[in-house]
Amino acid sequence: MKNPAKVIPQAYKGIGNLLAAVADGGLPETTTELIAMRVSSLNGCAACLQGHAVRVEEVGLSIEKIVGLAAYRESPFFSEAEKAALALADAVTRLADSEDAVPDELWREVTKHYDEKQTAALILCIATHNLFNRVNVTVREDAEAPFWTR
Repeated sequence: MKNPAKVIPQAYKGIGNLLAAVADGGLPETTTELIAMRVSSLNGCAACLQGHAVRVEEVGLSIEKIVGLAAYRESPFFSEAEKAALALADAVTRLADSEDAVPDELWREVTKHYDEKQTAALILCIATHNLFNRVNVTVREDAEAPFWTR
């Protein structure tokens, strides 16, 4: 089937509003792209990974960060703030994998690096990309020509 966001235009508009809210949240664009790529990788969304791969150069992400994303915890190329954001992305994306999905220690680490508005943007960024992934994987969105590029 066509992507639900294409079938129901109001949904596409709503998604656009979520993305605009994230963009107004004060996070570095590199962080939002890293989050998008990490979440999409965890969820196996090829269309989203492709969509964000084309933005890598535009937002100034280094090849070291892209290659090291799967091992960000051990990588020397990520800041402590980026590692905290990525750990939160992992936790929120894998909510069912833990009794305490977002432990206090992780929350303290996130809020040590991000103020309330940035933390809100971070949560919305993670949730929005999980939404994209779930829709796109379900309808098998074409990674070579996703509907938003046509």
